[in-house]
Amino acid sequence: MDDAARHLALLTKTTEVVNSSLDLQEVMEAIAHETAAALETDACFVYLYDERADELVLRATHGTRVEDATKAPRMRRGEGITGVAAAQGEPVMIPSKAHLDPRFKAFPNLREDDYESILAVPILARDKLEGALNVRTREPRMFSEAEIELVVAIASQVARTIEHAKLYAQAQRRVHELEALARISEAVSESLYLEESLEAIVKTTVESMQATGAAIVLEDGRVAWPEGRAGAHALRLPLRWRARTIGELVVDRDTPFSDDDRQLLEAIASQAAVALEHGRMALRGVLAQEIHHRVKNNLQTVASLLRLQARSEQVDARKALADSVNRILAIAAVHEVLTEHREDDVDLDELVDRLRAMLVQGLAVGKEVHAELEPVSLAGQRATALALVFTELFGNALEHGGGRISITLTERDGDVVLAIADDGDGMQLSADGTGLSIVRALVRDELAGELRLVDDPGLRAEVTFPASV
Repeated sequence: MDDAARHLALLTKTTEVVNSSLDLQEVMEAIAHETAAALETDACFVYLYDERADELVLRATHGTRVEDATKAPRMRRGEGITGVAAAQGEPVMIPSKAHLDPRFKAFPNLREDDYESILAVPILARDKLEGALNVRTREPRMFSEAEIELVVAIASQVARTIEHAKLYAQAQRRVHELEALARISEAVSESLYLEESLEAIVKTTVESMQATGAAIVLEDGRVAWPEGRAGAHALRLPLRWRARTIGELVVDRDTPFSDDDRQLLEAIASQAAVALEHGRMALRGVLAQEIHHRVKNNLQTVASLLRLQARSEQVDARKALADSVNRILAIAAVHEVLTEHREDDVDLDELVDRLRAMLVQGLAVGKEVHAELEPVSLAGQRATALALVFTELFGNALEHGGGRISITLTERDGDVVLAIADDGDGMQLSADGTGLSIVRALVRDELAGELRLVDDPGLRAEVTFPASV
């Protein structure tokens, strides 16, 4: 077979190869093999141009191998003989002693000095650099014009393959991005709980980006919903809602992030911001509804207490007003604790201590108040009842007790025990008085407990009720 026929066969084979697969790596390896075989050269190297790094990266070889597979040889345009061909946009041919040429670039893991000749050509797609390839021989060789034209034609075929592979990769990536965003959108729309939505966003981010880890950082700096581990590269994207930054999406990976990666993560961050703000709005709505419900119940409690006081035949207006103020302040103290901790339960030891401090003002002149309060938690509505009970009993001890008053709060065997004792003259609460009626009703109906009054020698009032009902 003459050279023309062999060259035509190679071009035909090259066309078949580039049209046989959209896998760029597979095509480049086949091209390296077919080109070296048809031109009867000892080696063929195919480089792909990395536009972001402005480097040519060796992607396929025939006749030799890269000894350290973790370090692919790279060169800039104009660097090395192949880099010069890429920079000039035209072939470069050296028939002998190529490794002695001043433009030659050696790689420690690529044995190129074994070759005498080299023919390097750029891979151009409509004048845009896509890569470069070269063929080499161990013996000196002057490549003919026909051989140079053949290698240029092969490079043109490879250029179209690279274009098609890039378009296919972009399409695949777009599908991948849309699938990731669809999963995130589904998680945001289906879950009724903010924690579930954000957890799904973080996990989908890790899977979609092949990341080592990710997390959402709230505006107060608190790290929420962390997943995985830190990587060599980290990307932080703000979560913005109506021109306001409400947090950050932090993603870690061992490999650098591309512009496409950033675009996808910006879309994910936008979804996360929507989920975060909508979840907060829903929470605020539920919280507002709960507050309205509690305020309504507490206003009804205040109204009932005032009606009960009004039924008494002997009413000291000044004392009745002072008692009502203390009851309202007791309810307000419960609200304050609930608001500060943003929880449904109240720490009774903290609540009782606040009420103690509030009530002793102006009433504890010359009195010694000692409190031993164990940590006890109680639901908000029951805490309101206990606050009113404590206000009545402690107020009575301050007004009628002696110089020493002790307060104890403990939990034993599933029951909460609140005891207030003084060293005064004994029972001062009238059995049918308004204050005692309020205490008995609240202990019985709201706390499902019992009240014990011991008159020996001062008064010890003890309230016992189950910690949970």
